[in-house]
Amino acid sequence: MKKQFTFIDLFAGIGGFHFALKELGGKCVFASEWDINAQKTYEANHGIKPFGDITKSEIKAKIPLDFDILCAGFPCQAFSIAGYQKGFSDSRGTLFFDIEQIIQAHRPKIVFLENVKNLISHDKGNTFRIILDILENKLNYTVHFKVLNTAEYANIPQNRERIFIVAFNNDSNLNTAQFYFPEKIKLTKTIHDILETEKQDDFFYYEKSKYITQLRENIKSQDTIYQWRRVYVRENKNGLCPTLTANMGTGGHNVPLLLDNFGIRKLTPKECFAFQGYNMDKFKIPEIAKSKLYMQAGNSVTMPLVKRIAENFLKVLK
Repeated sequence: MKKQFTFIDLFAGIGGFHFALKELGGKCVFASEWDINAQKTYEANHGIKPFGDITKSEIKAKIPLDFDILCAGFPCQAFSIAGYQKGFSDSRGTLFFDIEQIIQAHRPKIVFLENVKNLISHDKGNTFRIILDILENKLNYTVHFKVLNTAEYANIPQNRERIFIVAFNNDSNLNTAQFYFPEKIKLTKTIHDILETEKQDDFFYYEKSKYITQLRENIKSQDTIYQWRRVYVRENKNGLCPTLTANMGTGGHNVPLLLDNFGIRKLTPKECFAFQGYNMDKFKIPEIAKSKLYMQAGNSVTMPLVKRIAENFLKVLK
């Protein structure tokens, strides 16, 4: 029988880390997520309601003393190309220092972090250098990091590049040389493995949009997903779903569009969660505003990719 390990889930969102580690035998002993709508989706799927704002000392005080793994997809807007790239000058960018405090207080064996690819190059690399310096020199962890694309490493047809950081506590005497990031795997799935074929609710279709003529001129193929980029349509020539973003449900920018047998429409929230690798036969979508569901899907990790990385570091933990 597998030895169970414990983990905490910070900036937990809808619980992509939780799904992955639970499938590998892990037990979540603490979760934190400040967004109340994400809390509802998390609770519907995991049966526990996350605590709120992790920057508050009274919330940090609820973390159990001992656990094996700290997981955090810490907010990326401060480092994202899509944002203003303020990094540590943005309050969201300083949330890494809350992670630092928690690592220092609890000394987990493994720290597992995810963020946007742009974290590496932000502020000419200074932001990432600070993060590495804290993990390696101040906290005494051995750090591995790599940018991985969902389409290349998870067999899911979404073009999504994210940096993953796996850090091992040097005090735990783990054989960290055993760890390696997963190898690329062949992409066998297409967007048609994920897209719904039946007619969707009228809400998702653009037939009454003032842009419908422009959309019809540009959206001709059912074998690709397009993007509405504020004032023009962009075709994804690679046949993949474009990177899902947190703002795709707010109208305007980065909305993934497709042509089905019934017209031009945007992806449904269910399809967005499926493009993040969730098992939609089991995944529960609560009754909340669609714009919030789009945000949750865009902010999520790609669950099977997280699972592949975790499988590799758990070999070291054993």
